[in-house]
Amino acid sequence: MSATEIQKKEELQKIAHLTKEQAKEEIIKTVEKESEEDILTRIKKLETEGRETLDRKAKDILATSIHRLAQSVSSDMLTTHVSIPSDDIKGKIIGKEGRNIKSFERVTGVEVIVDDTPGSITLSSFDPVRRQVAKLALEKLISDGRIQPAKIEEMVKIAEEEITKVMKEKGDEAVYETGVLGLDPRVISILGRLHFRTSYGQNVLAHSVEMAHIAGMIAEEIGANVNVAKAGALVHDIGKALDHEVVGTHVEIGRRILQKFGTDEEIIKAMQAHHDEYPYETVESMLVQASDAISGGRPGARRDSVENYLKRLKDLEAVANSFKGVEKSYTLSAGREIRIFVTPSEVTDLEAKKMARDIALRVESELKYPGEIKVAVIRESRNIEFAR
Repeated sequence: MSATEIQKKEELQKIAHLTKEQAKEEIIKTVEKESEEDILTRIKKLETEGRETLDRKAKDILATSIHRLAQSVSSDMLTTHVSIPSDDIKGKIIGKEGRNIKSFERVTGVEVIVDDTPGSITLSSFDPVRRQVAKLALEKLISDGRIQPAKIEEMVKIAEEEITKVMKEKGDEAVYETGVLGLDPRVISILGRLHFRTSYGQNVLAHSVEMAHIAGMIAEEIGANVNVAKAGALVHDIGKALDHEVVGTHVEIGRRILQKFGTDEEIIKAMQAHHDEYPYETVESMLVQASDAISGGRPGARRDSVENYLKRLKDLEAVANSFKGVEKSYTLSAGREIRIFVTPSEVTDLEAKKMARDIALRVESELKYPGEIKVAVIRESRNIEFAR
């Protein structure tokens, strides 16, 4: 800059009584004041357009995830049909004075319905695992041909072992299908038990696999951790596999299972918030909750009336099992009857009679139900010796 230009600037500053920085600040303030309204309008417009764009993008992601999956929903029923080669088999299954059918129902906890329907026998129970064990055992008995109480107990034990293997296989299939790696084999085995559980008429394992796919797709779109989101969704309901055996909500039971077998803490955080029992600590936890809502909210996916009915049946068994000396209890006849088997060494005949009345009174005071419920307490003694 020449000396003449410097001299001109100094003279201008003297006339205006402002420095260069002060003049710049004054100009900026003036422009801001004149354009303030235009700026605010523009900012508001950008915020509105941005929000609309984000909403549209979110809907596109969810819609794409659902469309890419598009699994059909099949509601699990409360009965299972077993095909028989001829109606003559029905007589063998019933047995002399009904001893076979009574033995079968006692061991399996499933109601056997032998009616005039040709070529089939119906097994009824709200517990899918019991129904599958009973179905497999009955098929083996029919194939063997020797149907009597001792053989029934043997076949039921074999069926229980085979169903346990099926559960393990179903867990492995779910993990393989979703691509979730690093889970403890014991967690996978427990996960497989969900194949025989339903929630609002929806198969829990199929629901969990569906959720894992949805959560993974959304996570990929928004840049979240895909593996954590998929794993959290897959195991989110694992507590339901043991909720009838362990005290607590299925979320809390699930957390304890995963912690016990050393599951990644990020996966636990992702699964534990899907029922708002815990805060959303990560993005993945929000994705698990969103995918749960998507999977359960599709038309036909769930039926509230079935879930309420199953809850009532489980509550009936829970009341019976709370009494000392009860070995096992089964709800039959669509909840109109509960059979309780007691340990003979702990409960006398007189105590069994009193227990039936006490359970009936507890049911009356604690549960709501239509009609009446038959409470049957069964005390059976067996003495076994071996001749050598």
